[in-house]
Amino acid sequence: MADQYKEAGVDLEAGYDSVRRIKSHVARTKVPGAMDSIGAFGGMFDLKAAGFKDPVLVSGTDGVGTKLMMAFEMDKHDTIGIDAVAMCVNDVLVQQASPLFFLDYIAVGKNYPEVIESIVKGVADGCELSDCALIGGETAEMPDMYDIHHYDIAGFCVGAADRETLLTNTKVKAGDILIGLPSSGIHSNGFSLVRKVLFKDNHLDPHESFEELGGRKLGDVLLEPTRIYVKPVKALFGKADLHGMAHITGGGFFENIPRMLPEGLGVSIDLNSFERPAIFDFIAKRSTISEQELYNVFNMGIGFVIAAPEEEKDKILSILAEHDQPAYVIGEVTDSGKVELHR
Repeated sequence: MADQYKEAGVDLEAGYDSVRRIKSHVARTKVPGAMDSIGAFGGMFDLKAAGFKDPVLVSGTDGVGTKLMMAFEMDKHDTIGIDAVAMCVNDVLVQQASPLFFLDYIAVGKNYPEVIESIVKGVADGCELSDCALIGGETAEMPDMYDIHHYDIAGFCVGAADRETLLTNTKVKAGDILIGLPSSGIHSNGFSLVRKVLFKDNHLDPHESFEELGGRKLGDVLLEPTRIYVKPVKALFGKADLHGMAHITGGGFFENIPRMLPEGLGVSIDLNSFERPAIFDFIAKRSTISEQELYNVFNMGIGFVIAAPEEEKDKILSILAEHDQPAYVIGEVTDSGKVELHR
């Protein structure tokens, strides 16, 4: 019945097969407040059932950039969805908001149902790690727009916080300590520079293993999914006095940490206080990128930062440890108005 549409490059039957394959992955992400709306024209969520009294909605949307090129090269598609979720939910989290639901958008050159299932499995994995429901999405088959083996993915997350607990950039004070939560590696920012240095300038093979990377294949290290901080950080809500939080994404330390600071404040960060993942030294060794630029592009080992009064330190570190979340005191807030890095 849709033969001519198929000849034009869009296979409706493959689309139906993709939907059948992903239903089980969507089902396992259900949380209180999520309503059974898959197949409807709009996803639905009941804020009252989720337990909010005076909710403020907090939303975020993002993609994973050219990290996708690594997924294509390695023919590995089951973690890129985690990245899409992580980039959104970690942003929502910094306002002391709980991520509630997520929607994805996948655009493909050709619909391969097994690949779509693999991508959405990753999205569902990310949602489970975030206590966040996958309530809808869209898969668009776009021949002539994308290569038949390429795709793009973007996500959209909505979270909520009760008005009285919503965190803005007004609470941070000079003298607050900075607690850093380690990253899993590069996460999903800076991949255009990574690909230039490693593949265009140095002609490395992503399928090759390197002792510097623990004997792992370079491509597998680069595809390590973005760490999701939702569960351990949510455990702090209502139990610790949090003054500010920052998700360290594109722009590294220099752009993201100041976003949680009031005008005129700065930070001093001890670079010896946390471990730098091997991939960053691997990149630095094969390039002429200055240390300043590295910290202005990449997370360099710290994916999330919490600002809090010094007297809250032990409580915060203890709660994070109970949730198996490593953390380091990496510095303090100052009145310098600058991001200062020192060893």
